[in-house]
Order: sequence, then C-alpha cells, then structure tokens
Amino acid sequence: MDTPLSTIAVVGLGTMGTGIAEVLARAGREVIGIDVSETAARHAATALEASTARAVQRERLTEEERRNVLARFRTFSDIQAAAEADLVIEVVPESYELKQQVFRELDAVVRPGTILATGTNALSVTRLAADSAHPERVLGMHFFNPAPAMRLVEVVSSVLTAPQAVEAVTALARDLGKEPVAVGDRPGFVADGLLFGYLNQAAAMYEAKYASREDIDAAMKLGCGLPMGPLALLDLIGIDTARTVLDAMYAESHDRLHAPAPILKQLSEAGLTGRKSGRGFYTYEAPDSGTVVRDALTPLETTQSAGGRPVSSVGVAGSGTMASGIAEVFAKAGYDVVLAARSQEKAETAKSRIAKSLSRSVDKGRLTAEARDETLARITPAGSLDAFAEVDLALEAVAEDLEVKQQLFATLDKVCKPGAVLATTTSSLPVVACARATSRPQDVIGMHFFNPAPAMKLVEVVRTVLTSDDVHATVRGVTARIRKHAVDCGDRAGFIVNALLFPYLNNAIKMVEEHYATLDDIDAAMKLGGGYPMGPFELLDVVGLDVSLAIEKVLHREFRDPGLAPAPLLEHLVAAGCLGRKTGRGFREYARR
Repeated sequence: MDTPLSTIAVVGLGTMGTGIAEVLARAGREVIGIDVSETAARHAATALEASTARAVQRERLTEEERRNVLARFRTFSDIQAAAEADLVIEVVPESYELKQQVFRELDAVVRPGTILATGTNALSVTRLAADSAHPERVLGMHFFNPAPAMRLVEVVSSVLTAPQAVEAVTALARDLGKEPVAVGDRPGFVADGLLFGYLNQAAAMYEAKYASREDIDAAMKLGCGLPMGPLALLDLIGIDTARTVLDAMYAESHDRLHAPAPILKQLSEAGLTGRKSGRGFYTYEAPDSGTVVRDALTPLETTQSAGGRPVSSVGVAGSGTMASGIAEVFAKAGYDVVLAARSQEKAETAKSRIAKSLSRSVDKGRLTAEARDETLARITPAGSLDAFAEVDLALEAVAEDLEVKQQLFATLDKVCKPGAVLATTTSSLPVVACARATSRPQDVIGMHFFNPAPAMKLVEVVRTVLTSDDVHATVRGVTARIRKHAVDCGDRAGFIVNALLFPYLNNAIKMVEEHYATLDDIDAAMKLGGGYPMGPFELLDVVGLDVSLAIEKVLHREFRDPGLAPAPLLEHLVAAGCLGRKTGRGFREYARR
C-alpha cells in the first residue's frame, strides 16, 4: 500500500469521470481514462482540450502547462489499460451489478498493491469491497460535480478497508487541492445524506402544488443564500440519479423524508431526467444545456398590481430587530411609516436603531446623508397601536407567540380603518389563526421577511383560504415597490424556506448524535460539497437553538412525521441554556463580547 499514487486510472468517462481526470492531470498525475464506449473516450479528450483552453484564456494555465496536462491524459476502451495504475477510481453508473463487474475485472488486472476506489454516492462501499478478491484495498472516493471546481472529497472506508489505503487516498486528495472528509459507509455519506432529503422534500412540495417551481427555487436561493434552487439542482444532478440515491437511503433509514417523491419516478420513467435529457422540472434549450426555456408548465405571469388597494402609509408593530429592519425598508422605499411599540420610549429606541443602521450605510457609501435624513423623517415612533388609525397597511413583527399575535390582531381590527391590509411576519404560526381574531379575515395575509430585513431580498407572501384576491395583489405590489422578491405559498407550517431548511438542520444534528461525523466535518462537507454559505451547525448557532427547536416542534406537530421530531441533542442543549451565539455557547463555544 506504500506505492506512490502517481499513475491513476479513471474508469467511466462521463461528466464526473472526465472532471476527475482533469483534476488529476492538472495536478501532475499520469491519467489512464477507460470507457467501453470509444465515443465517450473521445468526448472526454475533447472536453479536456476545451476546458484547458478556457483555463489558458483566463490565464489560469500557460500554453505549456496545457500541453503537459493533455499529454498526461490517455484514453482506452479496454480495462486491461489499468494494469499499470497505482489507484483506480471507478465512476460508472450507480448499479451494484455494473460496479461489481468492474471490480472483478480490475482484480484480475491490477497489481496487489493497487488501491481500488468507487465513486458511488448511493451504494454500499462495504458490499462492493466484500465482493472483491482484496477487500482491504477497496474504499470510496466521492468527488462532487463539477469535480474541477468543488473542493470536497468524501473518503469512505468500510470495516474491511486497510488504514494505509485511507491514508494514501487522503494525502492524494490534499495534493489535488481538495478538502478530504473521512466518513463511514452509509448511503449518501455526509453531504448527499443531508442534501438529498432536502431535495426530495422540495420535489414533494412542488408535486403537491403548494408552490411553483420558480418560487421554491427563488425562496431557497434568496432566503438561504444557496447557489441554486432545489429543483434546478435536481435537474443538474439528474432526476434518475437522485431517485437512486434516495432509494438507497430509504432502504437503510426507513425515514419518510428519504422515500422518493412519486414525481421523481414519474419523470425518470418518462425519460425526463433533467439537463442531460433536455427536460426535467424545467425545459432546456437542448440536452446538456443549462439554458431554461419557457414551456407549458410555466405558470402564467400575473399582473400583481391589478386590482390592488392603494398603499401610501404603513404601520409596523414591534420594537425588535425585525420590526426596526422592516420599518427601515418601507421608509427607504418612500412610504410614511408609523413604528408602534408598547411604550413611546421603546419606539424611540427602535427608531434610534434605524438611525444607526442608516448611518452605517452612509459611512460605507451605500446611502447619501440626505437620503438618510429623508428616510428617518418618514418614520414616526408611537407608543400605542392607536397611531395606526389611518395606515393603509398594518404589519406586526412582535414575539412568535400565537396568543400575543391574536391579541394584537384583535386590537388592529378595532383601530385600523376599513380596507386596511393587516399582515403578520410570522415564520411558523398559522396566519389564519391571526385572521380569525379579527372581524375581517379577508384582509389578513402573511408577509414573512427574513433577517436582516434591509439586506435579505425574499418575502414569503402567505395567503389563507380566507384572504381576498385584492389583498394578495396589494401585498405583491407593495413587495415589488420595496424591491423585494415575493414568493407565494399556502398557510402551512414553515411555508417554503423553513419547511425545507429545518428538517435538513435536524438531520445534521442526528448525524452527530449517531457519531457518524463531527460538527466540523459536516459543516465543511455542506460548504464545500453543497455550496452552502454556512454549515448546518454554524447556521443553527446563528439562528438560535431555542428558535430552531420551536420551529422543529411546529413542523413535527403539523406534519406528524416521525422523521421531523426534534433531535434529542437539540432539546438537551436548549434545556441547558446553550442557545448559540447569543449565549456564547451552542454547538460551539464563542468568545464573550
């Protein structure tokens, strides 16, 4: 096992195999590309030529370096070519029969010291190793697509794998400029184990016609900072591939979150497998194109302002960070804003917070001093909701407590003029319960802003079964005027973002409970392998573990799915007062300010 990994064979020259071959060749390894299809082998060589040519144009490679990379990559159609390899990475389709056949052929060809790595992300590495003549040299080496760009490599060992093989492959991954994460053998490993459950839920949400595909994707990009929405990502991965991964995960976990949504089967069997076929959840210009074109499934565009009510003044109830941020957003957009709190002093303090925020924007050159002063002049602090008597839109941002919100809406019902729109910023409570506290439930709607409101572009617009069309149109129009992106969703726990985000966070906690991976490895896996701006434990500590637990409980209560039950570790940390950054300790410890 101490043979240097200088010559590496890649078996299977699809998109992933070609990408891995490029990474290896650019790192100075001799690469033997093997594919039974001579067409695939030629396509891989052509793809490498095009990719390295682009790298020269962008001054990431010199012409001489490019020639050296191309010289290090040779293609063959016979697996016998792997005989001289120190490491073989197979990246053939996700089928036990196919992979086992490749490993049997490799056993008969390669030297005893050659390491055999499978690129699977769904099948059991242990099962593949057990079927090999030399199970101690078999492990998993899971790259992410596109391999040249994505930094994560999951190194998967089974109980049969020799430690020296793991060490050699881990050292290679680092030499390639990648971040290796050591994980055990279970379907999905870390990154896909968390990612595919989330993607599956998004597919089910779309299948249930809860929200449009565009709104689901926009919500997760704008609400969570993800590089791609879940349905677009499923199209990129391949809907058939996603179904295979989920089938394998469900076979092990029996967690309903991993039971493939029926729409994945329907699309797969219809040949609508995503970008590679030219159509999946979206329709593309051509197979293997990333350009989306309009199709019959695209929802008709609506003129959101048509039939809406005029809005020139807004009331914001609350004195916390969210209320202050929302008041700032509306005032910047030219609305007259009444900011009401439980006392005049609290309202004045909230306005002072806005003044500091605006002054920071001036210091950073994002706002002029004149614009700051004009914005502040539009905000009137008040110590009572009576000040909302003439506002056109009343928006509450008080504590996430249904009884508190219902009392507030009962007061708004008495105070606000007829025709005023009444909105709640709740992130987890039923909007209709707020509406029923009034005598005009048709005027009540949800406007879920994200924190910090001045920076986050998303607003989830939540209409109940009682909300009138003109109220919905009004809020859509107002949202556009304040330069936010509105997504429509129904009145159920979590709306879009939290309903998809928090089960993913909960599953990450369960991975730690089961000692499957460390906090640091899971966070690294999701940032490097999934492109997430923060790892799940970083995010939990920022959101607050108490807030996260409350949302998990609401989701579990609404959907009655055992897989949504809050992880015991989360409950224990909250009970111990470890709530995240705000207390100085959550999943990690933080320096006190």
